[in-house]
Amino acid sequence: MATSNDLDPEALDWGKGDGLLPAVVQDAATLRVLMLGYMDRAALAATLEKGLVTFFSRSKGRLWTKGETSGHGLELVSIRADCDGDTLLALAHPRGPTCHLQRASCFPEAPGSMLADLDRLLARRERERPAGSYSTGLFESGVRRIAQKVGEEGVETALAAVAEDDDALLGEAADLAYHLLALLRSRGLGLADLERVLEERRTA
Repeated sequence: MATSNDLDPEALDWGKGDGLLPAVVQDAATLRVLMLGYMDRAALAATLEKGLVTFFSRSKGRLWTKGETSGHGLELVSIRADCDGDTLLALAHPRGPTCHLQRASCFPEAPGSMLADLDRLLARRERERPAGSYSTGLFESGVRRIAQKVGEEGVETALAAVAEDDDALLGEAADLAYHLLALLRSRGLGLADLERVLEERRTA
């Protein structure tokens, strides 16, 4: 696959779709499929130049940058071509709901990573600190207190594994995952950093 760093527009098969290539957009964090659009050469060039996913609107007959009216744009992370060079896959960070129905995805049941959703929520809580939020109180308690909570939840998870049923174990594991992600966020890290380390270990 060619990435946005080495994608050659001239190597793409523009003729198959009368100058248009279908472009699937995925959330770069959760990998949830967000939408499908179409790009011509100009739309691809605009996407790469501006860093915002831009399509050719077949209904409007012109270039259309996602979010130009709603403000809910798609910040480009990377774009790839498939093996035949006739379909594009864009990874992007959505600025709000992608669907005009105010849903995260135009495909309501599209699967995605719940951990990545939680990590994104915790990043927002850490940044905005809304009053009354448990996460706000946790972040304001500091790294040491959050680390202590991770230790407590780790012990409770281990005990549930040997002495309780599956539901109890899963509940404790969910609490552990939440507090671990909060701990990473309190250090300016996130799930993507953890996944990078795991990927490095997998390929070592």
